[in-house]
Amino acid sequence: MFPRSGSVLAVAICFLGAAHCRFSTLDNIKPAAGDGVQGRAVDELLRRLLGKRSAEFIVSVNRTLSNDTLDVCELRSAKNNKIVATGSTGVALASGIYNYLKYFCNCHVSWSGDQLDLPSPLPRLTGVLRISTQHRFRYYQNVCTFSYSSVWWDWPRWEREIDWMALNGINLPLAFTGQEALWQEVYRTLGLNQSEIEAFFSGPAFLAWNRMGNMFKYGGPLPQSWHVNQLSLQFKILERMRSFGMIPVLPAFSGNIPKGLLRLYPDANVTRLGPWANFNCSFSCSYVLDPRDPLFLQIGTLFLSQVVKQFGTDHIYNTDTFNEMTPPSSDPAYLSAVSRSVFASMTEVDPQAIWLMQGWLFFSEAAFWKPEQIKALLHGVPLGRMIVLDLFAETEPIYSYTESFYGQPFIWCMLNNFGGNSGFFGTVESINSGPFKALTFPNSSMVGMGMTPEGIEQNPVMYELMSELAWRKEPVNLSKWASLYAVRRYGSTQENLTAAWILLFSSVYNCTVPHYRNHNHSPLVRRPSFHMNGGRWYDPADLYKAWKLIIEAAPSLMSKETFQYDLVDVTRQVLQVLTASFYQDIADAFQHQKLPELLVAGGVLVYDVLPELNHLLNSDRNFLLGTWLARARSLGLNEKEAQLYEINARNQITLWGPSGEILDYASKEWGGLMEDYYAQRWGLFVNMLVECLDSGRPFKQDTFNQAVFQVEKGFVYNGRKYPTEPQGDAYEIAHRIFLKYYPQALKRL
Repeated sequence: MFPRSGSVLAVAICFLGAAHCRFSTLDNIKPAAGDGVQGRAVDELLRRLLGKRSAEFIVSVNRTLSNDTLDVCELRSAKNNKIVATGSTGVALASGIYNYLKYFCNCHVSWSGDQLDLPSPLPRLTGVLRISTQHRFRYYQNVCTFSYSSVWWDWPRWEREIDWMALNGINLPLAFTGQEALWQEVYRTLGLNQSEIEAFFSGPAFLAWNRMGNMFKYGGPLPQSWHVNQLSLQFKILERMRSFGMIPVLPAFSGNIPKGLLRLYPDANVTRLGPWANFNCSFSCSYVLDPRDPLFLQIGTLFLSQVVKQFGTDHIYNTDTFNEMTPPSSDPAYLSAVSRSVFASMTEVDPQAIWLMQGWLFFSEAAFWKPEQIKALLHGVPLGRMIVLDLFAETEPIYSYTESFYGQPFIWCMLNNFGGNSGFFGTVESINSGPFKALTFPNSSMVGMGMTPEGIEQNPVMYELMSELAWRKEPVNLSKWASLYAVRRYGSTQENLTAAWILLFSSVYNCTVPHYRNHNHSPLVRRPSFHMNGGRWYDPADLYKAWKLIIEAAPSLMSKETFQYDLVDVTRQVLQVLTASFYQDIADAFQHQKLPELLVAGGVLVYDVLPELNHLLNSDRNFLLGTWLARARSLGLNEKEAQLYEINARNQITLWGPSGEILDYASKEWGGLMEDYYAQRWGLFVNMLVECLDSGRPFKQDTFNQAVFQVEKGFVYNGRKYPTEPQGDAYEIAHRIFLKYYPQALKRL
């Protein structure tokens, strides 16, 4: 579909302010769409975003604006109060305009709403505003994001996300939708029957781990209508991404195969892996084909040929070998042969192929991946033909102890969120300094910055800061940045709001605990036990102060969707912290056999705090369980399919396995879920403790676990409908909670 040019293997080094490696192999990676197409794509984005006022922007793309492969945008004012913007790509143009909207018009675009009160006329620019980046690539998404967040999306939601990507400068997005339809064709070609294929694919909410070779079958089988729907979506996604000048990253083969292939190829060199993440071998213990087996090249090229034929190509492909799995051998020769074979299955189809790999395995299986093993895997591919995502670099940078991935290009990434958990979290100091340190690291091979959350649609501030840093030459002043963020997020210069955000940035958004992983550790979203650790890295006093400031500013700002979201979110965070306090009271009362105190603490938590939290969450459209379930059901062609998808959706955010194998990993604080899942568990826990004190029996966790599992499983299958529209007045509910619990929160400090 796209012309090929001869691949270049030489590695050239240049200097861009700081020492910064570039790889001439990556210079071949260019937008597929012409300048005119990219310019029109941005024009249409502005129409969707700004309506009639989009006519006040005159936009164009001119690739010669950049004299190398680094994006740039120039903006100036015209005589008629219009803004003329030119970008080297559509992405450069969109992100340049968003910079102007943010810093000259105090506007804001996020997952949780927009604030687009444009001044009239548009603020004038004196001279030319030139915005450029020193990063070749700005990567976005994680293989897991497709299951934790975008699994049930329709085209309007995807369109909105791709607009957000363009505005935030993303030019290297993962594009994994619809690949199972192609895999099905490959397996049919190889001779598998339909039942063998159905026994391989997992359900939609678990496809990420099927793709990475961790599991199979669980939550399936995938209906044929799923393949048709996802394929249709992928064509639209790719067309839109490319129209902005983005480089979509497409899937390739890692060696993960259906068991059915053993029937057809009994002599193939196949290893059966051990169990993954507490699953037994009915859903895990995947079959992995040795990359050195000739069948590997056959399957890999069959699949990639289908990918290129159906999806076109921009020459960058992702696959992950040994993700959260220990390789069968630590012999460097074996590991080099593996990566050589994986890469060969790409270049056989696309001589210009670049392999993009998540570097998570080096962290998750650190005991196995010593320098010699890492180097062997990376050097099985010519330098410059692999890009490694330093996936969790804000906390666990791998580049720093691998001599910059032993010369392979890498992208410094912020992971930030595991499982799509609700809850405030950030590492602002780390992301503000980390990428700049990586650029100046000796012989740095850094070629970009990335955002690799397992799940999205929370903590929007972290993603705005991270994406903006890719266009900065040096770290920002964090308190100044936070105060400006408050102004544009709400379109208000109230000092209360800037003070609140400065407080949040210096505390809850600034985790500096070494090796901290942001799974929400709050007892609120964990199965109750006496072994719970709140895992707080900040002083709650700062959160309470910010809460008070936001509550005080609320009456005049409730018409702003962005403000209402933050009011609900900060109140939710406070109740999350208070739940940990009540849990401590419950534990202390039980330990000291004080029944009245246990009844009070347990009663307040179960009959007031959690119901109030449920009312609060139900008052904002961004916190509704009903939306997640309704989206899942809407993809079913009939009731049977709708039920399959709904059970996938319910299971993933709770048990994550038939028996709670990865319990509460993808925890969400949503209206409906709070009432019928979390509050039910806490009610059972408190009741059991009261019974134990009453009868003088010891509390047995195993007995409780068996009983609470019935509650958890009951939620997965209860079939109850939940609201898809907000209910109640968010301000009234938040204010009531504030009057009730703010004095108590202060007393508990």
